[in-house]
Amino acid sequence: MNNSLLNLKGTGVAVVTPFKPDLSVDYGSIKKIVNHLIDGGINYLVVQGTTGESSTLSDYEKDKSREKFLDAVHGRLPVVLGLGGNDTNNLVQKITNSNLNGFSAILSVTPFYNKPTQEGLFQHYVKISEYSELPIILYNVPGRTSCNLEPETTIRLANYSENIIGIKEANSEKLQIKKLIDNRPENFLIISGDDETAPETVLMGGDGVISVAANAIPHEFSKMITFSMDNKQKKAFDMLCDLKPLLRLLFEEGNPTGIKAAMHVLNLCENNLRLPLLPASKKLYSNIEKIISRI
Repeated sequence: MNNSLLNLKGTGVAVVTPFKPDLSVDYGSIKKIVNHLIDGGINYLVVQGTTGESSTLSDYEKDKSREKFLDAVHGRLPVVLGLGGNDTNNLVQKITNSNLNGFSAILSVTPFYNKPTQEGLFQHYVKISEYSELPIILYNVPGRTSCNLEPETTIRLANYSENIIGIKEANSEKLQIKKLIDNRPENFLIISGDDETAPETVLMGGDGVISVAANAIPHEFSKMITFSMDNKQKKAFDMLCDLKPLLRLLFEEGNPTGIKAAMHVLNLCENNLRLPLLPASKKLYSNIEKIISRI
């Protein structure tokens, strides 16, 4: 198996972008966050995804924060870059014009808002895979995009291009995940995009998770995923039972609202988000604080 595929198994983390009180990017906190994640035993990072509030970052901020994340990681783990959009030609230009040195792969979300057909999705990913020097991980998150990448289309893409190496599947419907696992070509990665159902996906034959919660609890979350990958079902589900109250709180007011509150409790970054997102309510913050102290 390709080493890059092996390195993208286990627990990946969709890392937050920290902001100062004036809402400028807090580049100084990036190293603290990265060291916390690596010390917690995670396997790789994903920067500038949904959790990283990429839609609110300027091109300059994206470029500079990429550099800061890569500097902080310093080659210790693979780093995946979130790079997607709903204008295929514009996305191709971004991919071809970006400095991708240091990144292992691109995570590219399905086009949002314009609701393409399955054939449109297929052609979209074919085109970006042909122009990308890095392998592509598909990202299906219907709850955010109003667009579901059907398993048949995913498998068609996996068979069409060796440069499409996996999917982050955030449609947690069991039948969809089972179809992907049962029909994928050899070595095509099936990565959970849903924290609460990630152990079940891995136990079904999936390859890991790209997690939000692991920003705050990397040791606990990666241990749970390791149990799942080792087929230690009882231990994995016992841990999930312990973590489930926190997982539900983290998404109660949306993402990354909950996880930034948790990371502020842990003194990893300020509790600041850019509009239209807002910090957690006082009640949610207090509940997160209480449960983290118990974990």
